[in-house]
Amino acid sequence: MERLKCVIQYDGTNYSGFQIQPNGVTIQGKIEQALTKMHKGEYIRVIPSGRTDKGVHAMGQVIHFDTTIQIEAFKWKRALQTLLPADIKVKSVEKAEKTFHAQHDTIGKEYRYFVLHQKETDIFRRHYTYHVPFDLDVAAIQEACTYVLGTHDFTSFCSMKTHIKGEKVRTISEASCIKEGNELIFTFKGDGFLYNMVRILVGTFLAVGKGYFQPEDVREMLEAKDRTKSGMTAPANGLFLWDVLYK
Repeated sequence: MERLKCVIQYDGTNYSGFQIQPNGVTIQGKIEQALTKMHKGEYIRVIPSGRTDKGVHAMGQVIHFDTTIQIEAFKWKRALQTLLPADIKVKSVEKAEKTFHAQHDTIGKEYRYFVLHQKETDIFRRHYTYHVPFDLDVAAIQEACTYVLGTHDFTSFCSMKTHIKGEKVRTISEASCIKEGNELIFTFKGDGFLYNMVRILVGTFLAVGKGYFQPEDVREMLEAKDRTKSGMTAPANGLFLWDVLYK
């Protein structure tokens, strides 16, 4: 028995999220179906670095699983890919220590959120960007980003549907927004993220850009520890799990 670590990419448009659900097609379900087929009917459980919601994409999701099949890593990648749909890609496969855990061993993650900032919609980018046709003060958005850097209680930026009890303290090492052409790219790096945290941050920052909030209001939102004080939750389709960091 050996443990394999895989980096996968996926387009989350047609899935009910990563985690297996009783009713709905999921990324995990498709991967486990492929692995079960490779193992001649033996169920193989996949452990991810974390789950992503319906419609969210990934450039660098990490999973691990245990297998009795003894083949080289590059052959694993090719064999697994042939059994997966076109919207799930195996980026890499490597042997890992038996103690490696895709979720418990993470020391941080990077998310990116893409906003299409133009008057007209673009049907070819509708699944991968959030279309915002309004004028935005990008400088104000960039200032607002600075207020979430460091260690804070992010209760105000966590969905009320979360199952996490107790304090919601996280450390954010990067929160930025750059404009490239007609696209705004938000980047967030931190030691962990709460349920819908990135999408609520983006929704709040966009509200700052529209003038509904002032940049410094973000600091007061953090101190309030009250979800009703922050902005809307931005749609899932603009969000990408970009990278997962390990020691």
